[in-house]
Amino acid sequence: MNKQVGGAGGDGTVGKALEVLDQVAAVERPVRFSELLGESPLPKATLYRLLQTLVSQGMLAYDVDQQTYTLGIRLVRLAHAAWRQSSIAPIARPFLTALSETAGETVHLAQLDSGQVLYVDKQNPSNAVDMFSQAGKVGPAYCTGVGKALMAFIDPGELDHVIRKQSFYAYTPATLASEAALRTELDTIRRDGVAFDREEHEPGIICIAAPILNSKGRPVGALSVTTSTQRKSLEELIEVRPALLQAASGIAAAVEDWQFPA
Repeated sequence: MNKQVGGAGGDGTVGKALEVLDQVAAVERPVRFSELLGESPLPKATLYRLLQTLVSQGMLAYDVDQQTYTLGIRLVRLAHAAWRQSSIAPIARPFLTALSETAGETVHLAQLDSGQVLYVDKQNPSNAVDMFSQAGKVGPAYCTGVGKALMAFIDPGELDHVIRKQSFYAYTPATLASEAALRTELDTIRRDGVAFDREEHEPGIICIAAPILNSKGRPVGALSVTTSTQRKSLEELIEVRPALLQAASGIAAAVEDWQFPA
């Protein structure tokens, strides 16, 4: 974890408190004060005060015996409320379930969040493949099927902004590790209407993805069918394209009258 200086500093105490929540969440396990202090740009007294406030408000929980902090129940309730109100996941869930059953593979639903991919839902078949993506996780946009499907259909100005946020780190030999390679790929996706992950983020993991487009042709999310190279080849995975596009179209129609947050 890297220290972040600045960040939400202009947002005062609230911004600092949110940064502390982000820091605790990023560890993905109970964390001690000393660990947080070692990675935080905040002074010791400020960090301690913010932690105490977050605990008292139920946003964090403190284990007295282990002397560790974890995310609190109030934050979990807020997260569930956000899932219901601020994502297309509840509306899309029946389509994900049906697509996963038809394809016999894992189906992901994702949205763009600050230039990255936020997985908002996931449906597994009975024999699911272990992979990085889980609902609530954030992943890179430039080397995931859903990320590329989303980027291909956003406004050009927004696309420039999103591309500037990509690291272009080469996770695998197949990763598109340059802006030029990514832009060429996005042109192909606009033409074909689907995107692929050809083991670009994780070795052995492939997917076919499609954008969920509103009536103006802008994406409100993206859908993917994901599997492993041990189960299927990319050519075999392409066979689910009609079902994938039908599901994306069904979700788009279902959310058309829903006031999706900008």
